[in-house]
Amino acid sequence: MRIETDWRPADSEERLARLEALDEIRQLAHRYALAVDSRNLRALASLFVTDVRVGRDEHGREALAKWYGASLERYGATIHFVANHVIDILSPVVASGVVTCRDELEVAGEWHVGMIQYWDDYRREDGQWLFHRRKLHRWYLVDALTRPGWGVGVNLDEKTIRTPQLPDAWPSWAQFWTERGKSPR
Repeated sequence: MRIETDWRPADSEERLARLEALDEIRQLAHRYALAVDSRNLRALASLFVTDVRVGRDEHGREALAKWYGASLERYGATIHFVANHVIDILSPVVASGVVTCRDELEVAGEWHVGMIQYWDDYRREDGQWLFHRRKLHRWYLVDALTRPGWGVGVNLDEKTIRTPQLPDAWPSWAQFWTERGKSPR
């Protein structure tokens, strides 16, 4: 995590570019949470620079998608709620940030809640802001005590608005588990 002096634009065109960068980077954190929760590995990998480092010896989006796939199959459903996001624009093509997030994880049919923080480095590549590096730090992860079951509180009666149940509503969710020959529950 770096907190450095922000790059200061010299004119109105650079100021507008800086504002656009801030918004794009904020969206990046939200798109990451959605891609993780929906198990959309292709979308998730596309949020990182093309030569992203994966572990000590691997690079690239394909290796990253494989790594996330192996990591995420340990969990059932996940919910990531992006909260505070502090962004430092260091130059027109480099930024860093800190994102605070509440996460809920289904592990072996039980729910756990926690708070995490991501320490990010961003790079602008081919006109788009992407993650260059994302490092997770956890405050805590505890049992939720009240374990919500699948569908609890959804479609309670005929007066309730009927909506598809998450995470099953995401097409990428079923595809993720089918490709692994496993069931999400």
